[in-house]
Amino acid sequence: MKRLLSIELQKIWRNRSSRILTITYFALLGTVALLASVNFNFIGINARLADLGIFNFPYIWHFNLFIASYFKFFMAIIIVSMIANEYSYGTLKQNLIDGLSKKEFVASKFLTILLFAAISTIFMFIITLILGYSFSSYNELSIVFTDLDYLFAYFIRITAFFSMCLFFGFLIKRSAFAIGFILVWYIIEKILMQGFRIPGFLSDLLPLESMYNLTKEPFTRLSAIKNLETVSNNGHEVVRDYGIHLSSIMIAIVWIVIFLLMSYKLLKKRDL
Repeated sequence: MKRLLSIELQKIWRNRSSRILTITYFALLGTVALLASVNFNFIGINARLADLGIFNFPYIWHFNLFIASYFKFFMAIIIVSMIANEYSYGTLKQNLIDGLSKKEFVASKFLTILLFAAISTIFMFIITLILGYSFSSYNELSIVFTDLDYLFAYFIRITAFFSMCLFFGFLIKRSAFAIGFILVWYIIEKILMQGFRIPGFLSDLLPLESMYNLTKEPFTRLSAIKNLETVSNNGHEVVRDYGIHLSSIMIAIVWIVIFLLMSYKLLKKRDL
């Protein structure tokens, strides 16, 4: 395991583009902290985002990890490029000649995905704690560590997305086209859900939608938004479910397994 991971990390670090994108990805995760200093003007009132309570425990876990999940597209570029370079530079064939099995090759890619997902999760854990203790009105340990399940959901969400990128990288073998196909798939899911209006239980099984269901939008949890919604609905409060459900986690994990198996099947059938 250590040998496989070492091989992949060397490939990424020695590639200038991958190295820059990796650094950029983690730098962008760190920009979540800058939201604390963002000022806005609403009907003549100046305020900071931090004053809205977005950095209050335990809400901050939901908010930060939802925002951070959108930076995963930078890592997606690294992953599909990682596969495309294997074909372009002939390193895939060379690795197999040197004794690496196709199963080990796919495993090395997945181990890299798990490592980046784990580091991202730990990174966001530290940033969220710092921001929470800096701005939250509630610092009791029982409150601080409430909703930590959003961390696990974030880890599963980005692992599932990176696994999807891995599969499309193997399928298409060209980084730009692979990223483009992921965007096309996103559009297809939206058409199925909104155009064809497929039932909710079926839309929840779609890969990208199942990932989104792990950490749904947190904005309507804010008191200010809730009050506006209640007023616009003639005093009736809009009830939403923001919880992390085992069913959503299991669906995402099933997709991770499917993407890995399909990646291996593609590699196994191809004549390199």
